[in-house]
Amino acid sequence: MTEAERKLWHALRGHRFQGLGFRRQVPIGPYVADFACHRARLVVEVDGGQHGFDDHVARDAVRDAWLAGRGYRTLRFANHDVLRRRESVLDTIHAACEPFLIPEPTAGDLL
Repeated sequence: MTEAERKLWHALRGHRFQGLGFRRQVPIGPYVADFACHRARLVVEVDGGQHGFDDHVARDAVRDAWLAGRGYRTLRFANHDVLRRRESVLDTIHAACEPFLIPEPTAGDLL
């Protein structure tokens, strides 16, 4: 794993992130996702600088379309964003997962 992937994994692993189960290096069809939450049907990719070049952009688009055809949404973050703006990255992941979070019980639920 890259340094950015290690830092993001630290926040996502062990159901630490909103109680959601993220896995790393997840095979999905012919691809391996950096991180995936099957419950939220979400793939998170941490991209290095090579992903900005045309050939990688085209391959990433094909991959993202294949995953979307199987019900997965893909979020892509640059390494430097994970390293410098980790809280913002986590906020974006949280927003994508929000519909799948189990609400906290309220006092009225306990009666």
